[in-house]
Amino acid sequence: MKTMKTLLLGSASIAILAAAPVVAQDDPFADFEPVTDAEIANPDPGDWLNWRRTSNHQAYSPLDQINRDNVDDLTLVWARAMNEGFQEATPLVHDGIMYLPHPDDYIQALDATNGDLIWEYRRQLPEEGLGLVITRSIAIWEDKIILMTKDNAIIALDATNGQVVWETQIRGVDSGGFQTTGPIIANGMAISGRNCAGQNGPGGPETCFVAAHDLESGEELWRFRTIPGPGDPGDETWGGVPQETRHHVGTWMQPSYDPELGLVYVGTSVTSPYSKFYFANYEDRQDLEDQEFLYQTSTLAIDAETGELVWYQQHIRDHWDLDHPFERILVDTVIAPNADEVTWINPNVTPGEERRVLTGIPGKTGIFYSIDRETGEFLWARETVHQNVIADIDVETGRADMVDEMIPTEIGQQFVVCPAAGGGKDWMAGAYSPLTNAIYYPLQNLCMESLVQDDDIGLTPFQMAPGEVNAGTVQAISVETGEMLWKFESPTGMFSLVTTGGGLVFGGDADRRFYAWDQETGEVLWQTILNSQAGGFPITYAVDGRQYVAIPTGGTLISNAYWNSAYPDQEVVTGGNSIFVFALPE
Repeated sequence: MKTMKTLLLGSASIAILAAAPVVAQDDPFADFEPVTDAEIANPDPGDWLNWRRTSNHQAYSPLDQINRDNVDDLTLVWARAMNEGFQEATPLVHDGIMYLPHPDDYIQALDATNGDLIWEYRRQLPEEGLGLVITRSIAIWEDKIILMTKDNAIIALDATNGQVVWETQIRGVDSGGFQTTGPIIANGMAISGRNCAGQNGPGGPETCFVAAHDLESGEELWRFRTIPGPGDPGDETWGGVPQETRHHVGTWMQPSYDPELGLVYVGTSVTSPYSKFYFANYEDRQDLEDQEFLYQTSTLAIDAETGELVWYQQHIRDHWDLDHPFERILVDTVIAPNADEVTWINPNVTPGEERRVLTGIPGKTGIFYSIDRETGEFLWARETVHQNVIADIDVETGRADMVDEMIPTEIGQQFVVCPAAGGGKDWMAGAYSPLTNAIYYPLQNLCMESLVQDDDIGLTPFQMAPGEVNAGTVQAISVETGEMLWKFESPTGMFSLVTTGGGLVFGGDADRRFYAWDQETGEVLWQTILNSQAGGFPITYAVDGRQYVAIPTGGTLISNAYWNSAYPDQEVVTGGNSIFVFALPE
């Protein structure tokens, strides 16, 4: 496929010529190079080897052929229809081959320059017994494509032909605990979390875990349970609630990984039922008012080799379905939080010191955190969108105090909860740029009405947050100071972002628009209109010296059923799953 790799770095392209055998032009894998752990940590600039490109989830590409000066010349190069279903896909690209996941465990290998099909794999899924059928991402390692399937298996496909190399059944097909996002690759292992059963689903707390599998054989190496059992550390934080009634502390987004520290970082969801008010019905319970119910709504730092918990930080004690399983972004940075904008600052922080931080917005509250990723020490936090559930945060521990008046205590109560269960922040991912030392986040200015019912909190359609006229916003936040650098607002919801060495941020919205913003100013430098909402995760890659930008489109889990209620005058187009790829004219 390629006899020359071009690195688009700096102001000019640097061509690196490599000796290559003469091969038939119809063999797209003639120059295929197995992907090592080192390459996953530090990819070729032209490749996109991970959900957010690198294991630190920065979603930054150093490619700069497309930049502030020429982005307005972007043109459509190719497009391709995709399978029906929830569209939240991330393509991978290696050596000029795009590996494109579709809904329903359907993978295609395509020529990344024109979208022509090379091979495809379609898993035969049972018609019943599955949860949400979403494939947000896949992984690549050596010569294998790794897929977490909706019938609770992990499989390895030969990257050159799509044939199954090995397959491991993690749980029974109908036993709960399905996965919607691919694994992180860490030192020859695939480490993954999963959605897990709610109070009415199969499997109970046994479905809630993070697991590591050997990439050579598929063998399971370790398993960490996110709901402690009898005798486990954290069991006491459930106040005597019976083990069989503990549900739904899921980890369905991909973990991040620091190979130097050997730590995997993963976020967790809420319990089921959401409000701890419902647990008061169980006999032999203790006082539940201040129990933590670990490890719900937390960040977990897990030893990648052993599966042992190294540290955790719980962000909230949830009652409203405000999950915290989203991307943890790893950055090495000087920290000097600005007290004029940052509400909560640890007094032990020395302004100007450099830290290895885990940073960003891990949950639906929209609270932006900075945490020392080696020790778990809370550093600082700030609000981004309107929220009314957190009263205060202990600046030395990071422990949040919840607003007492917002905590359900009896059937029939009604609340307006901000943000809504669709965020604030949701699975739509932010991106970091080392050019500005800032993170760019797609956020929503939405609230919801909540009704305390007999079995759980009922969540009604969304509404605009107080004082807001636009549902969607992109915010640029300094990782060093916590200051908001700029804000972009849209009448409709915003989707995932990517940053580039050309000083750009790419991302789209629910109204079919796909944008390029200036990283420094937030100015829209280019936009185009797609066929549907920009529901997938955008990427950028290069083949033979040409940089491309790709965006999958179509209907997502958060669709018109939620967002149209917040802004009925705005059209939200769903369906029509496709991928669009742009580049500068040749």
